[in-house]
Formats: sequence, C-alpha cells, structure tokens
Amino acid sequence: MIIRRLPETVINRIAAGEVVERPASVVKELVENAIDAGATRIDAVIRDGGQTLIAVSDDGHGMSKDDLTLAVERHATSKLPDDDLLAIDSLGFRGEALPSIGAVARLSIASRATGADDAWALSVEGGALTGPEPAAHPKGTRIEVRDLFFATPARLKFLKTPRTEQTHAVDAVKRLAMAYPGIGFSLSDGERDLVKLPPASGNEALLDRLERIMGRDFHDNAMAIDAEREGMKLSGYAGLPTLNRGNAQMQFLFVNGRPVRDRLLYGALRGAYREFIAAERYPLVALFLELPGEAVDVNVHPAKAEVRFRDSGLVRGLIVGALKHALAKAGHRASTTVASAALGAARPGGGGFSISSGAPGGGGGYPSAGLRAGLRERADEFHRPLPDLDAPPSGSIVDDQETGDLADYPLGVARAQVHETYIIAQTVDGIVIVDQHAAHERLVQERIKKALESGGVPRQGMLIPEVVELDEGAQGRLIERADELAELGLVIEAFGDGAVMVREIPALLGETDIQGLVRDLADDLAAFDEGLALKQRLGDVCATMACHGSVRAGRRLNGAEMNALLREMETTPHSGQCSHGRPTYVELKLADIEKLFGRR
Repeated sequence: MIIRRLPETVINRIAAGEVVERPASVVKELVENAIDAGATRIDAVIRDGGQTLIAVSDDGHGMSKDDLTLAVERHATSKLPDDDLLAIDSLGFRGEALPSIGAVARLSIASRATGADDAWALSVEGGALTGPEPAAHPKGTRIEVRDLFFATPARLKFLKTPRTEQTHAVDAVKRLAMAYPGIGFSLSDGERDLVKLPPASGNEALLDRLERIMGRDFHDNAMAIDAEREGMKLSGYAGLPTLNRGNAQMQFLFVNGRPVRDRLLYGALRGAYREFIAAERYPLVALFLELPGEAVDVNVHPAKAEVRFRDSGLVRGLIVGALKHALAKAGHRASTTVASAALGAARPGGGGFSISSGAPGGGGGYPSAGLRAGLRERADEFHRPLPDLDAPPSGSIVDDQETGDLADYPLGVARAQVHETYIIAQTVDGIVIVDQHAAHERLVQERIKKALESGGVPRQGMLIPEVVELDEGAQGRLIERADELAELGLVIEAFGDGAVMVREIPALLGETDIQGLVRDLADDLAAFDEGLALKQRLGDVCATMACHGSVRAGRRLNGAEMNALLREMETTPHSGQCSHGRPTYVELKLADIEKLFGRR
C-alpha cells in the first residue's frame, strides 16, 4: 500500500468535520471573528436554520486585499503575533474557521479596512478560490455562507430540523453577547428578529444584558459575584437557590471571555449549591472567570468549548468559595418567584377566580368588573361582609408580643398559626407564610455547622441508651464512621450483630426520633463516596440530623415561639430555603393579594 499526501481540499474537509459541526458552529466562528475585529455592532441573518444562508456583518477594522487572501488559507491568523499559545487574548487563534467553512460551503467575503479607500471581495466554493476583486462595501466585513455542506452531502443527513438548528444558533449568539455587553448583537431569520440586543453601558451593563437574555426573574433574584485569588478573578451573577430549573440550560460559564462547557466548572456549581437545592434542580448562573493565559489551555479542541486548567483545585475552590459567600450574604432572602408561584397556584387555570358577570360584554370576571362607576360602587357595597359578623377562626390567634415598628422585622410579626404547620406573619406591606418545619430544619442545620466549626457539637448523654436494629451492612458503615459521627455529636457503638447503641446525641436536636435518624444516616452513608470524609459531606449529614431535630408539622406553637423562629430566620444565612431548595416562607405583598381578589 502506497502512502500519499491528501489533496488540500480533502484536508480542509476533514478539518471542517471538527470545526463545522452544524450551522451554529459557523455562526459562532464568524461572530467570534467579528468580536476579535473590534466590532461595536454585529448583525447576523440565517435562513432554514443556517443551511441555505448564514450572513454576518460587522463594523470592525476590516481586512486589506492581502489579508483577505490569507484569511482563507489554513492556519493563517493575525491573533498569534508571537506564536505563543500561552498568550492568547482573542477568541479565535487557530486560523481554521474560514478555510474549513469554504471547503464545505459557498463562502463569500467582502471587507474594507479602516482608513482604506477600497473594499475587496473573494469567494471560495467547495475549496476553490475566486478573487480577490474590487467591491463596494463600507468599513468592516460581511461574510456570507450559502448551501452549507453542499460539498459533503453525507453531513446533511446529520442535521436536525431547521427549527432545532436555529435554536442552537440563537444560543451561540446569546452566549457570546453575555460576555460582551458593550457590543450590539442582532440575529434574524430574514423575517423576524430572533436576537436583538442593543449595546449596554454603565455600572449595570452586564446585569442589563443578562436580564434581556435570562429574564426579569434572574435580574430580580441575582446575587453579585466578585472574588479574586492568586491572580484569578471571578465575577458575574448567580441566582438564589429558590430560583431554579429542571435542566442546566440557564447556566452560563465563561473563561477569559470565551463561553465554555467544562465539567470542572459545572461540578463546582453543584458543590456550592449542594446544601441548598435538590439534586435534580439547577440554579441559574452567569459566571466569568479571568485568569492569566499560562494558567489555562484553550487549545484542547478545534471548537474551543473545552479548556484545561493548570491548577483545577484552585479554580474550583475560588468558584465554590465565592458562591457560598454570596449565598451566606443573601441571608434569609428567597426569590420573588416564590410569591408568583403561590399566586399562580391560587388561580385555577392561571387566570384567577372567574365569576360570571352580568355586565354587557363583560364576560368572566369579578362582580364589579366592567361596570360603570355608579353601578360598580353599589356592587362593591353589596359584596362587603355583613356588619358585626363574628365567624370563629380556623387557627390560633396570636397576641402581638413584639414591640416596635413592623419595619424593624423583615419577616414581620406572627399573627396566627394554621393547621399547626404554617405561621402567618404580618409585615409592613404584606404577609409572610412560614413552613415551620422547613424553616426550623434549616436553622438547626446551620447551628450544627456553626458548632462544628467552633470546636465541636455539644452532646447530650442519654439516660437510657437506645438500641437501633439494622442489617449488618448498615451497621458496618456506621461503626466505620463512628469517630466522625462523634465529632458531629452522635456517639454510637456496636451492639451485637446488626444493631448499634446510641449513647449520646447532639444537644441541639432536643427531642428527636433516634431510630429514624440512625437509619437515615446509614442510608446516607450507603450513597456517599466511601473515600469521602463526613466533613466533606457536612451539609448532607447536618440536613439529615436537622430534619429529625426540627419542629415538626402538627406541633402547636405559642406567640413567643413563633416570633423567636422568625427573628432567628432573619439572622441566619440560607434560611430562605430548606436543604432541598424549597422555600421556607412565601411573602405576599398587599398588591399581590389585591390582584388575587380582583381589587387591582
């Protein structure tokens, strides 16, 4: 068998298989080139999901005739002046994108360099170059890609529907737009705008851009992230734990301005939120990591979506530490979406309580809806409660035990307990409904963690040790970790085959279901990594203990106990959500309640 050199066109098509995975890959590469060219405005058009047309225009510094010719040759780039792959300060640097695209599609480029009198254009069709030749074009560059993969028809079979490919292209543009809020971006399908983001400026430029992409809820419930360590800087915004999704599509990570999908970074996110959100839920974040070029390798894959860090432990520690600091600083705060969800649940069909109205053309609505002023007042008078009506309350009424202004208490003053489960508190401008079990569970968990950090969890000896029967596997797991459990306040020892004796328990738990606690801890240990110390899974262990030591639903509390719970929540970090990411309280403003009853 004779070894021979492949033709240049075949080489480019092979390279294109790595660089040009789908139309979104082309959009990403062209937009990145425009950003590197110093553009302040980037406009893109795609048709049929990008298969028939992808056009990207920018107002960057443009290219001269000679640069234009070199731009479509493999490994020709202006972004490595010193040929140093550890000093990359641009998005592109490999010099593969344009020749790879030209090898599998019909590529045309028109460009005019800054200060130049002439513009030039050339085309590449299936690897065959035509031009350059003079053209009419303003400062900047316009690149058109038509009939993607016409030169490699087999690749067309692997494309998804135009709508799916369009979605990927939109995602690519939005990710880049997040990292460069000072640049205006637009993407259309030729008929309607898919992305329209004007340039943002000022101190809130990044948050304004993120709001346009991630939504108003993220803007209202985002925590600012700003941390530095050993030459690395982490910035951006992260959502409160109670603002979460069922997938990771709203998690955006950037390294030196480059959007990446890195398992190390996603793992750090999970680690930071582990104690505050359920395993199958995902927080909303947009984090930007800046570090020296020699500390990260972006030359891992032609698509440049993967990176390698020189000190991955340092990077992970920075992310986890910064997020946990922000979560602690958020205190008892819960996301505003909790109230919206509660109100939505109270409206059958999401449209409120529909009561038929006799008003002409009024349709469904509240009795006074659609009536003229005089009739509306009479209708409202008719529907007011009868005077001297004294209906018995369904829950215990609490005398006001607090002194001072309601404004002094963010979570209000307890007014009632209903179903021995929920505390109703009055605030300055609304009400707060607290799940007493979930709230106390978080408080106990934080107490245990604080006690452990300050030298050890106080223990309470049992007058009569309690024996808990288990299978031999569960018993073995517990005894193997007996010393670590003792540090957490739980002292156990083996008691025959398949049982353990509990001699001391954490004093913070008070009266608790010891049988259930020990069995749940045994189950937790079965799910843990055997090589992982319990202190590294502190949140999980404390959550299990706190669940058994917290105020249970169904327990009647007096006014002092309820108000004490509210005051401790206000001063305890993370008290806005339980260990599973569920809210511990719902706050309803008077305006929300008035909407619920049709008063607004």
